[in-house]
Amino acid sequence: MVMFTSGALSALLLVAVSEPQGVSGLRPSNFYSRQHAASLSMASTASKEGSSAPPSSDVLWTPSWKSGERDELFGPIGKYCEDLHEVTRRKTRTVNCGPINFGSDHPIVRQTMATTNTADVDATIEQVMRCADEGFDLVRITVQGRREADAAARIREGLFKKGYDIPLCADMHFQPKVALMVADCLEKIRINPGNFADGRKDFEEKIYETEEDYVSERQYLLDAMYPLVERCRDLNRCMRVGTNHGSLSSRVLSFYGDTPRGMVESALEFADICRSQDYHNFVFSMKASNPLVMVQSYRLLAAEQYRMGWDYPLHLGVTEAGEGEDGRMKSAIGIGTLLADGLGDTIRVSLTEDPEFEYDPCNTLAEMAESRLAINPEAKVRQNAVKSYDDTRDVTSYSRRSGALPEQNEGDVADVRGFLHRDGSVFLTVSPKMLSKENVQYLYQELGCKTAVGMPFKDIATADSIFMSTIPPSSDTEARTALRRLIEVSIGVIVPAAELEKDPLPNAVALFSLEEAISKNGELPEGAIRLAISLNGDEDEDAILKLKELNPIVCLLKPKEGISHLHSARRIFEIFNANDIETSVIHHFTSDTDDSNILALQIGTQIGSLLTDGNGDGIMVEQVGDKEHFPVDFVRRTSFSLLQGSRLRNTKTEFVSCPSCGRTLFDLQETTASITDATGHLPGVTIAVMGCIVNGPGEMADADFGYVGTLPGKVDLYYGKEVVRKSIPNEEAVDSLVELIKEYDLWVEKEVEEEKEEEVIAA
Repeated sequence: MVMFTSGALSALLLVAVSEPQGVSGLRPSNFYSRQHAASLSMASTASKEGSSAPPSSDVLWTPSWKSGERDELFGPIGKYCEDLHEVTRRKTRTVNCGPINFGSDHPIVRQTMATTNTADVDATIEQVMRCADEGFDLVRITVQGRREADAAARIREGLFKKGYDIPLCADMHFQPKVALMVADCLEKIRINPGNFADGRKDFEEKIYETEEDYVSERQYLLDAMYPLVERCRDLNRCMRVGTNHGSLSSRVLSFYGDTPRGMVESALEFADICRSQDYHNFVFSMKASNPLVMVQSYRLLAAEQYRMGWDYPLHLGVTEAGEGEDGRMKSAIGIGTLLADGLGDTIRVSLTEDPEFEYDPCNTLAEMAESRLAINPEAKVRQNAVKSYDDTRDVTSYSRRSGALPEQNEGDVADVRGFLHRDGSVFLTVSPKMLSKENVQYLYQELGCKTAVGMPFKDIATADSIFMSTIPPSSDTEARTALRRLIEVSIGVIVPAAELEKDPLPNAVALFSLEEAISKNGELPEGAIRLAISLNGDEDEDAILKLKELNPIVCLLKPKEGISHLHSARRIFEIFNANDIETSVIHHFTSDTDDSNILALQIGTQIGSLLTDGNGDGIMVEQVGDKEHFPVDFVRRTSFSLLQGSRLRNTKTEFVSCPSCGRTLFDLQETTASITDATGHLPGVTIAVMGCIVNGPGEMADADFGYVGTLPGKVDLYYGKEVVRKSIPNEEAVDSLVELIKEYDLWVEKEVEEEKEEEVIAA
């Protein structure tokens, strides 16, 4: 390769995008018989390694970000998506992976990962077939060493014999030479820049006096990657350059920190190696267990690609999302937000469940994304119906807009300060029948209240306010007493002003539309203590500016039918920010689904995409339609899950749980359930449950405590990034984890549920 020294020429060449090599879509060309596969050795692999890597000085590395050279050559960071006002897929090249293609000219690829031991060829074949039958387009399998590489060849051959051409991806960590072996038989290789060349993850801090010191170490990256790139190029294999937030190398951590920028720069180095060999059949991923970090990293990578003229597809995923509604919620927040930007060409929903169960949420997210694209006439009409606005969001950093909290005024009978929460609020919809004598004690519980002698009290995850579209008449003294008791413990009761004008409710919050509030100059109905205003997203800016005079304690934002929810909400927040309107905004979300998983995906996608921008102070979910409604308690827990997944308000233990794979050294689903049962009542504490050393300690970057499989039947426990207890038998490990949490003074005992005191009162 020619060595380039001219900055201008380097920039020109970086912008130039090479066409992908011709693709045949045929099966991988090299297969091993069982006898041949069993006899493979590193020596035989080495004979096919090809030429040695060139000097790192010969590679056309991306210009430095830290020095400002990149800005000088390409200009500052600009666009990160195709269109800020219409959902349009980012234009990418086509990347071939056997019978499927990644890229903007193709449907979003749905993929998953096998949980079987790869060495168990028959079991893995059966699981991959079930995944293919479910609808997945690609399955990833783990390849730890030569034994698994041998098995991978037999799995690929066995699937073909059974009529399954679904492409397979080898998940590689630490083993460049084994990656070469498996590239001969599988369609795709996933490499992790954090450990592919660096070896086992450590947290040794390195000191770099200058950027020259940092880049001087690139040769060993090139030595490790070059043979694999050469092999993949020559065989037309696909590659994923998959950076993970929790497994950045010590080198990158020391220079860039544990940041989205470090993730992006780590991936770009490996991409530079690929590009230096005219190899372009690869995709990027920027996974993290924290949806905010994940979203920021992908947006930053997309922005860097735009300014450098690159067009490589993106694989989206929230790593270690967990299980159940929480896992689906975190995935929807991260993946759904990016798909709404038009980013993403293949997705995987990582759940601590069997891989077949990942298909429904994966497919639903993809279908939601495809339905929002502006190429669909109805979606385009909705997006174009939003009034014009300037989108000034800075996608290179996260900054939350925190709305003003209610202040107590002299003469207030009720304490209004608890009607909203500084870290994000949950409002719940309540009907009059829930306040009946036979139901009210259950309502208190479903609102998350503690009770004593039948009286409600706020707890850590109690609803902050309730919304009632109609209220019981003042003649219903028992129902009115229940509402008074809620208000007395600082739970707001929000009621349409028209209802309060017909039959006042002392100390209620009166809800007006903005038009109504302006026409009445904010005058409250009799007995109301504060004003709330509903917004439909289509108000004129002049009308919105009246909020500063009206001074409501909260706005409920519910975009009207016929306009884009995402873009109309962004417009409202742009107007608020530009005019210093500090009123808190609660997202009022309506849904007619009776499927709990669908609800989690809906609010994670539609509301999470706004919260990840830092826009919004909470959520109110209202179920509409004739289908059976969810219990209030479920809606409350789901709402708090959204806030926690969006990194707003912690009300329970946060679990970072890997989705299991062939490396897992214990029953991950059963263990996770046991740990959740024992420790799920510790808000503010984060526990990582990792099936093997690959996903721990690296992937648990955000965790306080880690539970990591190291040997069959053995577990290591971590505090932060430090292992503090080693080789604990599985059957003792959960109890040891509890003891460890106690040692660090983060344990609280579970509260024993009190007997239903209404029964005592009734007696």
